[in-house]
Amino acid sequence: MKKPLLQLLILNLMFSCQEAPERNCKDFKNGAFSFTSVVEGDSLTTTFVRKDGIEIDYFRNQVDTSSVRWINDCEYILKQLNPKNKQEEKSIHIKILTTTDSSYTFEFNTVGDSKKLRGTAIKND
Repeated sequence: MKKPLLQLLILNLMFSCQEAPERNCKDFKNGAFSFTSVVEGDSLTTTFVRKDGIEIDYFRNQVDTSSVRWINDCEYILKQLNPKNKQEEKSIHIKILTTTDSSYTFEFNTVGDSKKLRGTAIKND
């Protein structure tokens, strides 16, 4: 009985000593970024520019503008300014999970929807 308890204690100590992931979210509040996702086997890239509460997205020869409302340094809400349908009227919640010097990994979902997706944005400037 003592051996399994000791092993569990050692494992707990090993994992509790790991550093939390780096999150320098303020470095990504403004700038030009790209995000690539795979949809039905195709790699699709969105580029976007975020500055002073506005985000402009470029995807498949279309341009969309959204307002950006920061909840805290690492979370924000996107709301499309000129939605064309009911789906586009829904806000998107984005949470930055980790950062590097040139990218951030994020989790996002439609506000009110529990299904969350992940992605990585690369800073282009």
